[in-house]
Amino acid sequence: MDAKITLSFDEAVINKAKKYADANDISLSRLTEFLYSKITSGHYQTLEDMPVSDWVQLVAEGKVEYKTSASKSRKALKKEYFNSKK
Repeated sequence: MDAKITLSFDEAVINKAKKYADANDISLSRLTEFLYSKITSGHYQTLEDMPVSDWVQLVAEGKVEYKTSASKSRKALKKEYFNSKK
């Protein structure tokens, strides 16, 4: 079952996203749903690790900046992750 939500984005980002969705024969709603499913899949440690970040950079104006509440540096988190895999 689909549910509706209201989101606010920069108008230029929305226009680029609409063009991207149209070029890939997908609705903007389904594209957004796809991105959210990737984000919530649990396969990625940080937003920067997601392949979606490349797409975000294509449609965003300026440098993409993720605001997270992580208190550890990215380098420390990466080291912790790789140490946990040993």
